[in-house]
Amino acid sequence: MTTRQPTDITEIPAKNGKLYVSAIFDCFDVSVLGLSMDDNMRAELCVKTIENACGGYPDMRGAVLHSDRGSQYTSEKYRFAIAGFGIIQSMNSAGGRCHDNARCKSMWARMKDELFYLRGRDPKNYTIDEMKTLVWRYFMSY
Repeated sequence: MTTRQPTDITEIPAKNGKLYVSAIFDCFDVSVLGLSMDDNMRAELCVKTIENACGGYPDMRGAVLHSDRGSQYTSEKYRFAIAGFGIIQSMNSAGGRCHDNARCKSMWARMKDELFYLRGRDPKNYTIDEMKTLVWRYFMSY
């Protein structure tokens, strides 16, 4: 059976720069199948997300991985990585259709609300390393 999984990147401002979080979400329960974080959003960030997902979920082979048309997802490195894991790439051909990654966008908003905004916290009060810990703990206990 082929599964469909959305992937996306979000940006969180920090005291000493920006943290970029890349995740692959499960369409069934919005759990995180793969997660990676860095201070940049180059293709390597998304490749690491795929490696983490496939390491934890070997059944990812044959999955359809849906993303937007960002440069990370259209890069040769990313396309080579998904092919190596037997994953089928999916992107909307028209570009800019918000419903394609709605689950990802919704999860990012929920994470930011629950970690920061609903608690009156400003993410700019945390360093990138502190933020990585908060985000990791959030998703691992979600």
